Amino acid sequence: MASNHSDPSGPDLALGIALADLPDGGKLVGHRDGEAVLLVRRGAEIFAVAAACSHYGGPLVDGLVADNSVRCPWHHACFDLRTGEALRAPALSPLACWSVEKRGERIFVGEKRKRPQPASRESNAGVSPERIVIVGGGAAGFAAAERLRREQYQGAIVMISDDEALPVDRPNLSKDYLAGKAPEDWVPLRKEGFYARNGIDLRLGTKVAGIDVRASELVLADGARVAFDKLLLATGAEPVRPTTPGASQPHVHTLRTLADSRTIIAQSGAARHAVVLGASFIGLEVAAALRTRGVEVHVVAPEERPMERVLGPQMGDFIRALHEENGVVFHLGDTAASIGASEILLSSGTTLAADMIVAGIGVRPRVDLAERAGLATDRGVLVDAYLETSAPGIYAAGDIARWPDPHCGENIRVEHWVVAQRQGAAAALSMLGRRTKFTDVPFFWSQHYDIPINYVGHAERWDAIEVEGDVAAKDCLLRFKRGGRVLAVATIFRDVESLKAELAMEQSKA
Repeated sequence: MASNHSDPSGPDLALGIALADLPDGGKLVGHRDGEAVLLVRRGAEIFAVAAACSHYGGPLVDGLVADNSVRCPWHHACFDLRTGEALRAPALSPLACWSVEKRGERIFVGEKRKRPQPASRESNAGVSPERIVIVGGGAAGFAAAERLRREQYQGAIVMISDDEALPVDRPNLSKDYLAGKAPEDWVPLRKEGFYARNGIDLRLGTKVAGIDVRASELVLADGARVAFDKLLLATGAEPVRPTTPGASQPHVHTLRTLADSRTIIAQSGAARHAVVLGASFIGLEVAAALRTRGVEVHVVAPEERPMERVLGPQMGDFIRALHEENGVVFHLGDTAASIGASEILLSSGTTLAADMIVAGIGVRPRVDLAERAGLATDRGVLVDAYLETSAPGIYAAGDIARWPDPHCGENIRVEHWVVAQRQGAAAALSMLGRRTKFTDVPFFWSQHYDIPINYVGHAERWDAIEVEGDVAAKDCLLRFKRGGRVLAVATIFRDVESLKAELAMEQSKA
């Protein structure tokens, strides 16, 4: 959750600093009129921008500067140092910028610059679509709508979501908000007025029944039709519900929506004993959140180590130990056999008290709409490097998209929030005719109590894990390698190294 890294500290930059105090490539935090300002020197140029990331307030002075941009150490947002523009998710809002003057051997920061009115940008194709329709109100759908307006697209945007809530910051639903560390008004990505001000026709609680590809129309569940010139499918994924006898009872939950998180929070107030089914990222983040609320938590999962399939045995052992230190009890190599009103019977014969149960046993991509429309699918909706499906003018982004990843050389589909946001933004540009290949390196973060794990790249399988540092001491970098090539890097409290690994992967292709 956002922290306050904008309290004035360091020198008063209105009074100036010595040029020698900011060497080439250096960063320095000071303040101007009570606001924290980051100074960055790149050769002869000196930039002054807000010191805190606009996403969760990460300290940009601890980030990485590359190509006249600065990257946040926490969640890898990226900003243009000249304009402050948020270049990459998860940040969507720009940084404030200040004027800088060099007088002799001193640097002075002047007034905050007014944000220039963005110029309208023409489509490479020459003709801009009159109406763009987005199906889905998650990370990819929202990022696409936001980017379209940021690019000064003047046409109609219709955003259709079957959720009743405004698009939300979904990672918070299993992290800070669920743990009680973040108020609910921090959860929406934008307030309701944002959509009206930006001419986005947001239709909540609306189901799409089908796509008439030939007519370029959506068919809604009530029979209404919505025409489109370009269409983005960003339908996301849905939780896999357990099929265990008794799993349909009201104290058995999955977590995907704001409503789900609200329900779990409401029940946790009276619950003494919770059981989490599955040792996935969501499952263990829920376990950590419920422990923060003082609920006894048992985790039941069939694997030998939590998250070993993604993070390997070393990190799996660490994550188990971390949760056990915080009072979580694991039942690994076990599954649920039946669920009662206040207990759960395991396949091993063990019975656990369970006032509430949360299933985190995976998600499945919501590809039914694409399949019924005849789009090419393969464990997801197949797209090209521009995120266009097999039907011209129809795009897919986020959890449903399987795209050709230039870094591992394979078609991949991932279920990461940041990837979905970045794909939504990239699809927006493609729909405007600015065909730029999606080449971003996958990134995600997971929070367990006060321990963040950052992961860049994608390694569905590996033949070696190279460990640098000490995993148990919470100071490590793990390289997942296949055939001697690094496919992914996981870190704990090595933020700059994580950023450098991401940059290195961007600069190399399979």
